[in-house]
Amino acid sequence: MHKTWLIIKREYLSRVRKKSFIVITLLVPVIFILFIGLQVFLASGGNREVQHIAVIDETGQFRGKLKDGENIHFSFVGSSDPSAYRQKYARQGYTGLLFIPRFELDKPEGFTFYGQNQLGLGAYSYITGQLDHVIEQQRMVAAGIDQAQLDAIKADVSLIQAGSGGGDTTYITYAATAVGYIAGFMIYFVLLFFGMQVMRGVMEEKTNRIAEVIISSVKPFQLMAGKIVGIAGVGLTQFLIWLVLGLVLFFVAGALAPGLAQQAAAVQNAQPQAQQAAEVLHKVHDVVTALPVTLIIVCFLFYFLGGYLLYASLYAAVGSAVDHDAAESQSLTFPLTLPLILSFFIMFNAIQQPNSPLSVGASLFPLSSPLVMIVRIPFGVPWWQLALSMLFLVLGFLLTTWIAAKIYRTGILLYGKKVTLREMGKWLFRKG
Repeated sequence: MHKTWLIIKREYLSRVRKKSFIVITLLVPVIFILFIGLQVFLASGGNREVQHIAVIDETGQFRGKLKDGENIHFSFVGSSDPSAYRQKYARQGYTGLLFIPRFELDKPEGFTFYGQNQLGLGAYSYITGQLDHVIEQQRMVAAGIDQAQLDAIKADVSLIQAGSGGGDTTYITYAATAVGYIAGFMIYFVLLFFGMQVMRGVMEEKTNRIAEVIISSVKPFQLMAGKIVGIAGVGLTQFLIWLVLGLVLFFVAGALAPGLAQQAAAVQNAQPQAQQAAEVLHKVHDVVTALPVTLIIVCFLFYFLGGYLLYASLYAAVGSAVDHDAAESQSLTFPLTLPLILSFFIMFNAIQQPNSPLSVGASLFPLSSPLVMIVRIPFGVPWWQLALSMLFLVLGFLLTTWIAAKIYRTGILLYGKKVTLREMGKWLFRKG
């Protein structure tokens, strides 16, 4: 145990004292914030492709009824000859030409768009949606249905979810989605980044023949365990720093929200911006009280450590079986990376459908549970599923550690030979 501790200490201190540790610790939150900001920027229409579309309407029934969107603007032109106007619409500053022919109301067809490029999915859906809406209105008029009466019949319902304190809880659902997505993405980053670090560290020691010296005084399993736990400590230190900073900001915002909201609401003749700010602050406070923050933090740390130890042991085994051949290492790490990639895609499905059979099954399976279960927790998970998932992850870690130890003790001293997965499988049953 003392020798294992010395290896852990060496691996931890040698990495924490590097400048790269400080740079990554400070840079990753900045990159993550920029990534979220980029998503918000794109979602809010910051990267707009504006389309100015000329419209030739032979029916005369669409003029003034095609509504402009944020990125699409319609302009009706007088020409009724689309073949002639196709030659000059671009010179007049239009990006496309929409031709609406005469058609039968029960069988609308012949609508044509001319443009130098194909329409994107968003533009195509918006244009066809506008055409459909106008035709539906014409059909209602033909059927004697009053549009005003139809609008009066429509309802806008919001759900009050039990245990949320009342009111519209849509934003709490959005907050649970965001928390699950961020936690899952961070664990995915940890498993992939630090797992590869373990593999590269083992490969370097093997290539430089340092492992031969170390193995003379410690057992292969002690070396592998010390390296895995030491690098895990580095990752855990970074995440604890990020977690503390994040929690400070989160709870400060939650604590200040009610007071700031009351001050904003107390301002006489409050501007709409102040009222919106007050609503946002109230919602932040509601999110802090509605989500199981303590459970999310505890489970995040558990699945972070459990998932890392499970995958890191396998990456260490692969690193011990290869030399400096990058192609060989890639072929052997693909079976380890594939479950992570599949789990990452299943994670998005679990955010949309947290209790679907696929989401529940993937949250119990050890290779995918670190990513999938953590995104389900903000939405509420039955205690027996959470307990079973944790148990399976612990058993999976013990199994992968046994497998990795069998491969490691043979591969760490094997040089000059290309190893296959089949041969690594034989090492599992080799005695001695």
